[in-house]
Amino acid sequence: LGADIIMAFDECTPFPCEYSYAVQSMEMTHRWLHRCIKRLESTHPLYGHEQNLFGIIQGSVYSDLRKESAKQVTDTPCSGFAIGGLSVGEPHDVMYEMTALTTSLMPENKPRYLMGVGTPANILECIALGIDMFDCVMPTRNARNAMLFTKEGVINIDNNKWKDDFNPIDINAYTYVDTAYSKAYLRHLFVAGEMLGPMIASVHNLGFYLWLVTEARKQIKNNTFSPWKNEMVESTQRRL
Repeated sequence: LGADIIMAFDECTPFPCEYSYAVQSMEMTHRWLHRCIKRLESTHPLYGHEQNLFGIIQGSVYSDLRKESAKQVTDTPCSGFAIGGLSVGEPHDVMYEMTALTTSLMPENKPRYLMGVGTPANILECIALGIDMFDCVMPTRNARNAMLFTKEGVINIDNNKWKDDFNPIDINAYTYVDTAYSKAYLRHLFVAGEMLGPMIASVHNLGFYLWLVTEARKQIKNNTFSPWKNEMVESTQRRL
């Protein structure tokens, strides 16, 4: 987009959520969006940075509300559109169903942003459903709890099985930490309560996520995304 991105105010409904509450929350989110647009149009950008406003589509897991919200939000002059209120505890198949429904109602010429997602498998499946952008605390939050994401599967590095494994953290070397430290050393840091452990794990997970989406883009451009995605979804969910 070549400029800053700002998000309209919204309310992320919990799961499960009563239909009546979802309606009230969605309507409030729509009112906030129009207030955001009005405010943005009446002010000048600071420091020469243009701002791109994204509206957020809500509606919980109710198809009719998702359709209504998608219509209301995409009719506004926003630079892009986000899907909110998912990945809040609902089953993954429900998340995919709501994502597929909502993306089918969103413009193809503007960015589509799925908020709060997710695992490597979630990201790949939702790319296949037409999502362009993601955000999630999972790479660093799970790293702080000794979980490493890899192409081969998930590693719980504080498990005893890694105690004497002096191989690199990840031979794929997404970042410098992957070959600078061993699994045994990283496990030692977690067991000893050293803050360096979560720091190293966070760098690794962020590097892996960056590789994952960069590779997904390459596969899309090469028209090989679907078989690659299916393979990666299966492999990244293994427990090592």
